[in-house]
Amino acid sequence: MINLLKSIYISSYTTLLVVASVHSIIKLSNTGLNSIWPGLLVALLPSLFFFVRLFASPIPRTSANLNSMLALAICGSIFSLIMASTPDERFFSYLYGVSLSIGGGALYIYWYSRLGRGRNKVLETGQPLPMFELKSSQGSMWNSAQLKNHPALLLFFRGNWCPLCMAQIKEVAGHYQELETMGVKVYLVSPQPEKNTQSLAKKFKVNYNFMIDENNKAAKILGIASQHGTPKGLEALGYDSDTVLPTAILTNAKGTIIFTDQTDNYRIRPEPETFIKIFAQHGMNTN
Repeated sequence: MINLLKSIYISSYTTLLVVASVHSIIKLSNTGLNSIWPGLLVALLPSLFFFVRLFASPIPRTSANLNSMLALAICGSIFSLIMASTPDERFFSYLYGVSLSIGGGALYIYWYSRLGRGRNKVLETGQPLPMFELKSSQGSMWNSAQLKNHPALLLFFRGNWCPLCMAQIKEVAGHYQELETMGVKVYLVSPQPEKNTQSLAKKFKVNYNFMIDENNKAAKILGIASQHGTPKGLEALGYDSDTVLPTAILTNAKGTIIFTDQTDNYRIRPEPETFIKIFAQHGMNTN
C-alpha cells in the first residue's frame, strides 16, 4: 500500500510542480514583483529544475537531504505569506508554497526517496547467491550457477525510465576497461520490457550483459522486488507497475557474495571506484 501511494504521489507531485510554476509565471507577468508570485517562484522553481536536470542531464547520485532546495521552498513561502493581502493570495501562498513546495518537497526527500529496507539475509556477504534465472537481451536464458566461472558485478536497476539508474550505468560503463582487465563480468538487470533492454544495449557499446528479469522472479528470490515501485502512469509506456530496488551485488569466481550495496535512498548510489576497490581487495587486479 505504501509503495502504491508513493507511485501516485511522485507522478502527482511532479505534474503539480509544472502546473503551479507555469501559473505563477503568468500571474507574475500580470501583477509585477510587488506580489506573492516572486516568492512562490523562488519556492517552486528549484524543485522543478531539480527534476528537469535529472532527466535532461542525468546524475548518478545527489545529496541525501537536498537542503538548499528545501530551504528555498521555506524562504519563498514565507515571503509570499508576508506579501499576501487578500484571501486569494493567502490561499495560493498556502497551496503552492506551504503545501506543494514545503510539504511536497519534504515528502519527496524524507519519504518517497527512502526505500524502507531492512536486513536482507539472502544477500549477506560470504554466502553464495541463490539460484535464479535471467533472460539476456538476445533472448537466451542464463542462470546464476554461471557466476562460479568468474568474478561478477550484478547491477539491478529500475528501468530506462529512471534517470539516476541510467546515469549509474553510464558511469559504470566508463570503467569498462578496468573491470574487464580484472576479469569481472558485468550484468545489468531490470524487469523492464525486453525491447527497452535491447534499446539500452545498443546505446552502450560495451561488452556487458544486459539482462531481463521477467516478472521480477529473480528480484523476489533475492528479496529486492519493489511492488508498485514504478511511478503511476508509466504503464502507458509499457512498464509494469512493479520494479526492483536499486541493488549492486559483487561476487567472486566461486559465486560467493563479497559485497552488496542495498541503498535505502534511491538517490544515493555507490561510485564505480568502490566496486573496483572491493574486487582488488579480493585478489582481482588491473595488471
